[in-house]
Amino acid sequence: MGLKDYRAKRKFPATPEPEPGPGKAGERLTFVVQKHAARALHYDLRLELEGVLKSWAVPKGPSLDPANKRLAVQVEDHPLDYRDFEGLIPKGHYGAGSVIVWDRGFYRHPLAADRRKSERLLKEGLAKGDLKFILEGEKLRGEFALVKTRQDEKSWLLLKKKDSFATTADVLAKDRSVVSDRRIEEIALGESQPASGQKRADPVGIAEILTGEELKGAPKRPMPRHIRPMLATLVREPFDHPDWLFEVKWDGYRAVAEIRKGNVALYSRNGISLDQKFAPIRESLATFGFEALLDGEIVVTDEAGNPDFQRLQDYPKNGKGPLLYQVFDLLHFAGHDLTALPLLRRKEILKSILPDLPNVKFSDHVVGEGILFFQVARERGLEGIMAKEAQSTYRLGVRSRQWQKVKRQLTQEGVIGGFTKPKGGRRHFGALVLGVFAGERLVPIGHVGGGFTAGMLREIHTRLTPLIREKGPFAVTPATNGPVTWVEPELVCEVRFQGWTAEGLMRQPVFLRLREDKAAREVLREIPAPEGPPLPSPRSAAGEGQLFH
Repeated sequence: MGLKDYRAKRKFPATPEPEPGPGKAGERLTFVVQKHAARALHYDLRLELEGVLKSWAVPKGPSLDPANKRLAVQVEDHPLDYRDFEGLIPKGHYGAGSVIVWDRGFYRHPLAADRRKSERLLKEGLAKGDLKFILEGEKLRGEFALVKTRQDEKSWLLLKKKDSFATTADVLAKDRSVVSDRRIEEIALGESQPASGQKRADPVGIAEILTGEELKGAPKRPMPRHIRPMLATLVREPFDHPDWLFEVKWDGYRAVAEIRKGNVALYSRNGISLDQKFAPIRESLATFGFEALLDGEIVVTDEAGNPDFQRLQDYPKNGKGPLLYQVFDLLHFAGHDLTALPLLRRKEILKSILPDLPNVKFSDHVVGEGILFFQVARERGLEGIMAKEAQSTYRLGVRSRQWQKVKRQLTQEGVIGGFTKPKGGRRHFGALVLGVFAGERLVPIGHVGGGFTAGMLREIHTRLTPLIREKGPFAVTPATNGPVTWVEPELVCEVRFQGWTAEGLMRQPVFLRLREDKAAREVLREIPAPEGPPLPSPRSAAGEGQLFH
C-alpha cells in the first residue's frame, strides 16, 4: 500500500503527525495501539511490516477474551515514526481529535523467533487474509489473529487465541497512555501531564528517591561490571519470622542486568552472556531510562503461569512461551551503590522505579509467614521459596545464611564425568556418572540412569562425545554397574533424589535436566544447613507484600 495515501490525506506541517519517512527499524518488529477520539472513539492497531505500520481501525477496541470478535477495518499504511505519536490533531484535518499511545511493544509470528523469518511469515499471512501474531505489549499479550471477512477488502476480524494471557477482564479499563500516563480527555484539554500528577515510570517520584532519605547510606560510586551475585544456603524446612521476607524460588536462569545509558549487559551467575538468547528482555531494559544494576531470574511460563524450565531451555531455539525477567533486587541505581542498604529498602526502591516493561516484572514478597507461603508454592507446583532477612545487605559472590532456600524436593547438581554402556534395547548410554567438586578434586556422588527420554539420551550423548577422554576425571574412581566411557568434567546436570547414603552417594536419583547456566567448578555437594532459622524477635517487619491473591 505504501505511504502515498497517508501523505495525500494530510497537510504538513499544519498537523503534528509525523511526515512520511523510512523511520528506524530495530532488531525486532514493533506494534502500537493508539486510542483515537476522532468523530467516533476507536483504537488503531498498527503492526510494523515492510518498513511501514500496517494499520487497522478497531471501533470497539481489542479484547483479551477469545469469545469476542472485534471488527477491524484496514486503513492506509502509516510511517514507522507514527508509533510514537501522541497529541491533538487540529480541527479541519483528517482524523481530527486526540490520540494517545494506549499500548505498544514487540510482536512476531508464532512460528518464528528472528525478525527475518517472522516478517516473511507475516507477509504471507497478510496476503492470505489470515494473519497470526504474538503481541508482547504492556496491556496486550499472547497470540492474536486478524482474519479477513468476505464482506469487503477492508473488513477483518481481530481475534484473541486461548492461551495463558486470555481473560474475560476488560483490558480497555486500563485507559491511560503507556507513554505519558495521560487519558484521552487530558490530551483534548491540552494538559502536558496526567491529572493524577504521576508519570508512568515514576509511581512514587523518582526525583524524591534521589533527593530523599531512601538513598541515605548508598554512596555514589561507579557501577561495577560482571558481578557475581549473592547466593542462598539450603535449609530443610520453611519457617515463620517477622523479620524475614519470603519470595518465590523461580525455576529459571539467575541473571544480572547492567543498564548503562540504554546499553544493557545481561549475563548469568557465572558471567555467560544472555543478550542474544533472551533479546526481548535486553531490548525492554534498554528503555529503562536510568543507570541500574538488577538481580533476578529469567523464566518462561506455562499455561498456568508457572515457570517451565524445559520451555526456558528451548526458548533460544523457538522463541515460544511467555518470557519474563523476574527482578527481585536492585544493587546500583543512578550512580548510587545500594548493596549496603537493607534488603527491604532496596526492594521498596526497586518497586518504585521499575517501569511496566514487556518481559520484565517485579518479584514481590510476603513478610513473616514462610510456612503458609511454602504451602501455597507447593500446591502450585513451584520449585520452592526463598527466605531473606529483611535487613540483610547484599554481599557480592557470597553464599550467606541471611538468604535461605527451601525446596519442594531434594535436588542436586552434578558434573558429568562419564557414562556407562547401554543395556537391552536402550541406545546411546546407560547411566551418567556424576560428581561434585571438593576444592580441586572431583568427588563421585553416584550415577543416574532414570528420567531420560529418547531425545534426552540422544542429545546428551551428542554433547558428551567431543569430551571423551582416556582416564577418569575423579579423584577416586567410582564403582559402576558397567563399562564406562570417561569425559572431561564440563557438562552439568540436575537430578532429584531421596537423600544421601553414609558413603556420600545419592539415593534413588532421577535425571531432571541439563544446566547450561551453571559452571562445573561451581558444583558443590548441597546439604541443608544443620541449624534452623533464628528465633523470632519481638519487633515485626514492615512493608508486607502480596504475591498470591
